Amino acid sequence: MVMIKTLYIFIILLSASRLVAGEIILQSTTSTKNSGFYDYILPLVKKSIDVDVKVVAVGTGQAIENSKRCDGDVLLVHDQESEIEFVDKGYGVKRYDLMYNDFIVVGPIEDELNLRNETDIKTVLRKIYESQKIFLSRSDNSGTHRKENKLWELANLKPLKYSGGWYLETGLGMGATLNIAAGKNAYTVTDRATWISFRNKSDLDILFEGHPALFNQYGIIVIDKNFCPNVNISDAEKFVKWLMSEKGQEIIDSFRLGNEQLFFRSN
Repeated sequence: MVMIKTLYIFIILLSASRLVAGEIILQSTTSTKNSGFYDYILPLVKKSIDVDVKVVAVGTGQAIENSKRCDGDVLLVHDQESEIEFVDKGYGVKRYDLMYNDFIVVGPIEDELNLRNETDIKTVLRKIYESQKIFLSRSDNSGTHRKENKLWELANLKPLKYSGGWYLETGLGMGATLNIAAGKNAYTVTDRATWISFRNKSDLDILFEGHPALFNQYGIIVIDKNFCPNVNISDAEKFVKWLMSEKGQEIIDSFRLGNEQLFFRSN
């Protein structure tokens, strides 16, 4: 009983130690960090509202699990269904559409399957499936992996039964998966921001884009203080309010690599 009481006190003290004025932890998907988005926008956040944001960049699924364990103040990911469930179950206060871009299918530049001339993602995936050309899946429960799974379901195809054959599960992030795709001359699904910022394109190219099913919405949620007492609610709400403001949305819109826009404002 004494041990349990001591552990409880330790947890309370640990939670209290996170309540640092002017500092929040952002549980985030990897694409926003790897693209350089945070390097661009967080200094502006600090200058505008005097909030220091510490980013934990992992796959969407892991970011959500971390947030459920109260290891953060704000959640920024890209799997709307899971985000809505997160709020509905009391882990988050409210979900906002923060920004968007899209997913694309990349593969060998010579386009042997003639995917560039297709207009439907279902046909694209069926061509890869039937040809048994190497396809790389992140298989890491990230937002991109979840989207990939939904696309295969949309096409009524079950590539998992070929796992270890032409369908290869990397269990890695998007950058590492793209590196393997470049080495193997393989196909994969990636978010556009990571693709734009990815330097080792080798003989890969965008082979399919623009289909409505490839839309990629990013959501942002303040973690609920009623569930996680250690949440720095004041600074978390200040941060989200700034990002959703006209100024914040304009800054999101202005982020570029070269001449390419990576994310687009949602309001």
